[in-house]
Amino acid sequence: MSYFTARVSEIQSNSSLHLVKFSFNEQTLCMMSLELPTSLKVGTKVKLVVKPTHVAIAKNLLGDMSYANQLNATIDTINNGELLSSIKLKLSDTTLESIITLEASHKMNLEIEDKVTLLINASELSISEIYND
Repeated sequence: MSYFTARVSEIQSNSSLHLVKFSFNEQTLCMMSLELPTSLKVGTKVKLVVKPTHVAIAKNLLGDMSYANQLNATIDTINNGELLSSIKLKLSDTTLESIITLEASHKMNLEIEDKVTLLINASELSISEIYND
């Protein structure tokens, strides 16, 4: 799992569907959820979680995408296995992991220090902890 700390900046609700926006390193993240803790309010500090297999990587991204979460990052390490590649990505002081196919890693010619865009679907992001600060 990949974790990062963010702050709630907006909550939109309609019936049982909620869209929550977060501030993270001067970037905005969005989470879609059917349930929200009652303690979650604008300004609340949270720990967000995403599975590494749900973090896509784009190199030289051009055009619009339907992914709600597009984060600029730098490749820190690449560990290639027989079928998969584990890519560690730096976003300021936070490290996230993406697990992609080895074929995709080679096709994109990923290298350490490459500037890439992380893509995370709003439905794949969740809150693992709410901080009381």
